[in-house]
Amino acid sequence: MTGDPVVASGLPAGLEELLAAHLGGQRWFAGYPPGERGLEVRFARKLWSGEGPHRMWHALVDAEGTLYQLLIGERPTAERADFLHRRDDALIGSVGGSYFYDATVDPEMARVLLEVASGGKELARRARPLTVEQSNTSLVYDDRLILKIFRRLHEGRNLDVEMTTALAEAGFAHVATPLVTWTEDGYDLAFGQEFLAGGAEGWALALTSLRDLYNSASPYPAESGGDFAAEASRLGRVTAEMHLALAEGFGLAGGEAGRAAWSELVADVERRLGSARASAGRDLAGPAAQLVARLRSIDEPGPALRVHGDYHLGQVMRTDSGWYVLDFEGEPARPRAERVAPASPLKDVAGMLRSFDYAAQHALAERRADERAALADRAEAWEMHNRQSFLDGYRGVKGIDRLLPDRAFTAAVLTGYELDKALYELDYEEDHRPEWVSIPMNALVRLIDGGEDAREQG
Repeated sequence: MTGDPVVASGLPAGLEELLAAHLGGQRWFAGYPPGERGLEVRFARKLWSGEGPHRMWHALVDAEGTLYQLLIGERPTAERADFLHRRDDALIGSVGGSYFYDATVDPEMARVLLEVASGGKELARRARPLTVEQSNTSLVYDDRLILKIFRRLHEGRNLDVEMTTALAEAGFAHVATPLVTWTEDGYDLAFGQEFLAGGAEGWALALTSLRDLYNSASPYPAESGGDFAAEASRLGRVTAEMHLALAEGFGLAGGEAGRAAWSELVADVERRLGSARASAGRDLAGPAAQLVARLRSIDEPGPALRVHGDYHLGQVMRTDSGWYVLDFEGEPARPRAERVAPASPLKDVAGMLRSFDYAAQHALAERRADERAALADRAEAWEMHNRQSFLDGYRGVKGIDRLLPDRAFTAAVLTGYELDKALYELDYEEDHRPEWVSIPMNALVRLIDGGEDAREQG
């Protein structure tokens, strides 16, 4: 690391003892609250000194084998800080004559951070944090640049930095322009891109469409005022263009690698179907046996390449100039090795299709209990209508066929990835939102009962 390095003991006296409790209370902390012996300050430095005194400290701390990045602000105890109002999670505590807090909520220090991260190339007059992220921290500057500060660090390139940069270099126009990369000693610390002002998240647009349908006099999605099909088709085309750019930027894995990855996926799906019985209240593995055998018989699942890996309506944004793809770090609950492993592009396709189902069910859950049964057919119709539009848009892009399995196997491979995604969702919902377990469970039952033909629709 460069700058004003100090050893861990060089942090202000008593500050290190406060970090464990602070870290355990952050949404981006992935483990259990670290005890006194569960946290080690691996590196610390004073990043900036201003008047007041105002100081910013930069620390890397190891908790349960994971390295986290902290940016710590310091101000005199007697000085009030309005930006900490209702931000108890940002306050670390007081030591001596100073209090310490997460520096990213401090507009003054946030502006300094941009200057440091960009090597002085980027300056801003205004800074504000986004409040929706969980695994990282993002700051918006002058509504023109967004800086993502990575909280969990890994040696080597951060996947979001690596993938976004490669796509931009390949000429893919649907990622926000990279502007800042803060890298030190083999770690990507922060990444800045063009801020997509006025953009709307795909998830929000889908929910608006569904609410229109549920309130419409017509039960048909194409006849409701907020039909999403045209956007779904455009999104399908952008997705195919992304896959072609990823193939150009990272190349294709050999045929043997693709077959091995497919074989591993099918085996894993079979194992997890067997263990899902307790949640389902019924046997899934037995009814799925014929479908699993069909998946196992596919010996040419198509090319494998680097894919987005966590592709859904929350990872895309619609602006006046079209759709943009966001956040290439992959599914956070999967090991890094799995997130970078080449896969069929149908993995991303399956993720987006599952997102259509989630959107339809989420909007349905907003309705009164006595309305839901009557609207269930509309929810399914919306999902299938937009599913087909997305697939039509995807397949209509010139050159995408070379990245897909033979037509005879495409439906089955897509079903395999949908099963994999629904099982991942089931694990997540059981751990975090038990009331939502029925969404992936119902999807699994439909996939098993209908096989690939019922879900492909063309």
